[in-house]
Amino acid sequence: MANEKKGFFSTFLNGLIWENPTFTLMLGMCPTLAITTAASNGIGMGLATTFVLVCSNLFISLLRKAIPDKIRIPAFIVVIASFVTILEMILKAYLPDLSASLGMYIPLIVVNCIIFARAEAFAFKNGPVASIADGLGMGLGFTCAITILSCIRELLGAGTIFGAQIMPESYQPMGIMLNVPGGFVTLGLLLALVNAIKNMAAKKSAAKKEELA
Repeated sequence: MANEKKGFFSTFLNGLIWENPTFTLMLGMCPTLAITTAASNGIGMGLATTFVLVCSNLFISLLRKAIPDKIRIPAFIVVIASFVTILEMILKAYLPDLSASLGMYIPLIVVNCIIFARAEAFAFKNGPVASIADGLGMGLGFTCAITILSCIRELLGAGTIFGAQIMPESYQPMGIMLNVPGGFVTLGLLLALVNAIKNMAAKKSAAKKEELA
């Protein structure tokens, strides 16, 4: 039981931090750059993707021995599309504003490379518990990354975060931050920061190992 908990936590942290789909694997760039103009869009898209990731990972893992290898890709599409359809109906019924804001990017979750990558690389090869951990880690890692990106772009581009005024009234919004070029620049700076932090952590870890040796 202790090993299972450790394995679940390790798999979860892998997607959340070490193999973050946005900052490390560079997956899902289309929605990352397109919808991150507002913090509410970022967290909404991230949680929507997390829902589909967890559910599709679970079902693909449960069905992995029943799905012939030759038709695994069509089978993945059917499973993922089913959960995206459920998600789209829920959003339209209970969160119509968010649904309208995200627009076509909700249906396009069906072909999101993050979800396909985890289905192929992890869920089809591992058990249900590990697949849930992987879906949660990857999904929440994606959510955190695009929410951070969204907050920065909204703050600099409109002076607000989640619609609440943060900057003083005298602040002149940087309109470019709400356009695609602003998204590229912000993402590039965040990637540089994340890589710098990882390099520092790796150097500290290597130094500690040398001291212990």
